[in-house]
Amino acid sequence: MTKTYAMAAVLALTLTGLAARVPQQPDGQALFNDNCRKCHGVTGKPTHMALTEYPRIPTMDSAFAAARSVDSIVTILTNGKGTDMKSFKARLSPAEMHAVAEYVRSMAMRPKS
Repeated sequence: MTKTYAMAAVLALTLTGLAARVPQQPDGQALFNDNCRKCHGVTGKPTHMALTEYPRIPTMDSAFAAARSVDSIVTILTNGKGTDMKSFKARLSPAEMHAVAEYVRSMAMRPKS
């Protein structure tokens, strides 16, 4: 029995150590809410205030998602878009921008009710 407990303890410590070293993936939804929601709205539909200030802001719907890949959204986040949307490269890491882009695509693909 002692060998079994010792092996279980070693396994638990090993798994705990591995879990501590595996980087956690950024939360695209939380990052979107913190950085994008003000203009793009909770569901991807721009707020009235944003539309007043930026009339060409897109609605993130299935047409939006069909026209843009995750990589193209990351490029927009990295470089900005026109004079209205500034770059996020100073605020978000590449992994965070990728997570936001994946979230935007998934949100845009969902049917709106």
